[in-house]
Amino acid sequence: MTETNTIELVIITGMSGAGKTVAVQSFEDMGYFCVDNLPPALIPKFIDLMDGSGGKMKKVALVIDLRGREFFDQLFETIDSVSAESNITPQIVFLDASDETLVRRYKETRRTHPLAEGDAPLVGINAEREILDDLKGQAQIIINTTGLKPLQLREKILEHFQSNKKESFRIQVMSFGFKHGVPIDADLMFDVRFLPNPHYIDHLRPKTGLDKEVSDYVLKWSETQQFMEKLDDLLQYMLPHYKREGKSQLVVAIGCTGGKHRSVTLAEYYNKRFQELDYLTNVTHRDVEKGRRE
Repeated sequence: MTETNTIELVIITGMSGAGKTVAVQSFEDMGYFCVDNLPPALIPKFIDLMDGSGGKMKKVALVIDLRGREFFDQLFETIDSVSAESNITPQIVFLDASDETLVRRYKETRRTHPLAEGDAPLVGINAEREILDDLKGQAQIIINTTGLKPLQLREKILEHFQSNKKESFRIQVMSFGFKHGVPIDADLMFDVRFLPNPHYIDHLRPKTGLDKEVSDYVLKWSETQQFMEKLDDLLQYMLPHYKREGKSQLVVAIGCTGGKHRSVTLAEYYNKRFQELDYLTNVTHRDVEKGRRE
């Protein structure tokens, strides 16, 4: 393995019903390559595969649970072997919860505990605790999810593993034309068809909002300036709340008639504006290349 290709390896384990699904989804949102229920004996081979990826997979989260309990004896040996590699920094995240909480969750979901074998959930929970006791002692991070909502568990994971929290929240700015249909994946949608339309200016009609002439035309009007000022104020209020709520991506769609002039101009503006506010963002223009007339 190459020493320069440092790999961050997180092993997610713990009690069944303690929140491993929420945990692995949180790691996915942080850009980790995630694998569910990988047998411990295959971890070294998987790391070899990652090491040969040219640095494309540097952060990995693996879920190890009782579905692979016959492999648990191999896990400690595998962790020791992996830890000896100078370019790997493994961490074990152990999720736990009180017996009462786990029993309640199993009843709410009507699932059967994997070790209950037809008995009450508490029988399986007790057996699982005995199996995982040594593994819990090896964990660097133990999170008790008793009383935690999924969003709260996500926040705890972010606190431990995300050095730059804005990475978990990205804004996708999209321009579109109403006559081509509204985007079904938009979280926020703004209609700018009330603004002066460059389509009616002969030399601007074939151009788009990506051209300076069109952009200057759209932005020069007092209606546009007032709209931008009010929308800027609204978005600066809303965005932190969306981020706090736990969204990993927010799609802001701006539409005009054909999706070529006004919406493109304002989408470009807000893409830069969000970057000024220190958000990760990118912009797409869904209909700008369509040959239909606005």
